[in-house]
Amino acid sequence: MPNLMEEFERSFEEMFKDLEIPKEMIREKRLPTGGTEKEIGPFVYGYSFSVGPDGKPVIREFGNVKPSLRKGAGGIPKAGLDVREEREPLVDTIVLDDVVKVVAELPGVEKSDINLECNGKSLTLKVENANRKYFKQLDLPVEVDPDTSRASYKNGVLELVLTRKRPGQKSKQIRVD
Repeated sequence: MPNLMEEFERSFEEMFKDLEIPKEMIREKRLPTGGTEKEIGPFVYGYSFSVGPDGKPVIREFGNVKPSLRKGAGGIPKAGLDVREEREPLVDTIVLDDVVKVVAELPGVEKSDINLECNGKSLTLKVENANRKYFKQLDLPVEVDPDTSRASYKNGVLELVLTRKRPGQKSKQIRVD
């Protein structure tokens, strides 16, 4: 009878053998002994679970690793992972009477690194600095007015308050306070 741990290790190796890791996620670290060691990552994957306003469950993934299907031998689909350099942050969207609140977790960045663009129907959140990269394109549940929207960032949490849109307004970048 095969050892359960050996079976687990074999499955783990099989899953990761075809993994394409972006070169930016592979670094060499100099050891005190004079040798080198490869560091790979970070790899982030998670999900949040909540109940939507209609009472149905809502599951949202976040991170820079996504499960995927690839063609294996003979064209048979095979489970795999897609790894990106940029992380998808955990984002919650809350629709209220007059506004839409968007809350995003962006740890490890400065306010000046955050770039937001809203065209009224979608919101693009992008962060790039030497240590972290985040990207999220979000279709908004209702049309909003970017001109009257506000954003604040504190302790790694970005909060946007987007006012529901009046007809005839255009796209605008949102300044983070």
